[in-house]
Amino acid sequence: MTAAIEVSGLTVRYGEIVALEGVDLRLEAGRVTGLIGMNGSGKSTLFKAMLGIVRPDQGEIRIAGRTAAEARRHGTIAYVPQSEDVDWNFPVSVHDVVMMGRYSRLGPTRRPGRVDRAAVAEALDRVELSEYTQRQIGQLSGGQRRRAFVARGIAQEAGIMFLDEPFAGVDKRSEATIVRLLRELAADQRTILVSTHDLHALPDLADEAILLLRRILFQGSVSEALRPESLARCFGLDPLEQDTLS
Repeated sequence: MTAAIEVSGLTVRYGEIVALEGVDLRLEAGRVTGLIGMNGSGKSTLFKAMLGIVRPDQGEIRIAGRTAAEARRHGTIAYVPQSEDVDWNFPVSVHDVVMMGRYSRLGPTRRPGRVDRAAVAEALDRVELSEYTQRQIGQLSGGQRRRAFVARGIAQEAGIMFLDEPFAGVDKRSEATIVRLLRELAADQRTILVSTHDLHALPDLADEAILLLRRILFQGSVSEALRPESLARCFGLDPLEQDTLS
């Protein structure tokens, strides 16, 4: 089966600091993968490299057969950033945020048409935000904000979606809605990669898990990833301390 994402020998440095070293991974369509690692383990750098934002020092990235930069230009990847990476005071409505997902599909005039408006309306309905469409994005709750960005990815019709800590600071309803939506998207043969510290949600969310600490420590079943000895390697803890993470 052709991989949706293939990364080989990926190394990224920030000056003298090695953020990622020799990362190899392969992700297939129709699956949700959980990306687990402590702060500073390289999760955000991995996302940025695969988005074509950070240039690797070594290695190769192929996204649906394209380079990372090409995939980004073609709208192949939808990205849900961490909350702190967004200016919530920017004067845009929820509708505007979701319509941004259609940008790569708009014509030369960049004017949305009937198909674009219908895609945005459907995406908002799927994340249960239709009644907030004209509200300024920063006026939403934390969970609603994340759902709005998931809606942007749905409207984009991207084959691949990256989510960076989508469950941080969200309410249980939003968490359940996001998990349900990601499972539905995977069933439609989308490739989903989710960075998360929420280990409780992982069994219901993910088909497989990756443990990252500057390099891939493990890629495989969620149950094996959540074993105390696996998490101890990933988080640098004694296995007995695993209970504080689960």
